[in-house]
Amino acid sequence: MAFVITSPCEQEKAGECVEVCPVDCIEEGKDMFYIDPDICIDCGACEAVCPVEAIFMEEEVPDKEHEYIALNRKFFEEE
Repeated sequence: MAFVITSPCEQEKAGECVEVCPVDCIEEGKDMFYIDPDICIDCGACEAVCPVEAIFMEEEVPDKEHEYIALNRKFFEEE
């Protein structure tokens, strides 16, 4: 399971998560950052520094944010 960035990141894009990721699996999109689930090593570094608490383990994503699981995956499929 990978970490997932959810709606609080939209329009925020603080970027601390990118700076601490040891495997560079976080990329900036138009409105928010996204985590590549195929590269994420589940270290939790990004979750700890997110100023808007937008990052969750995939299995802990709140029900109302489940669409972001697919959005993170889709972002990297379209590259």
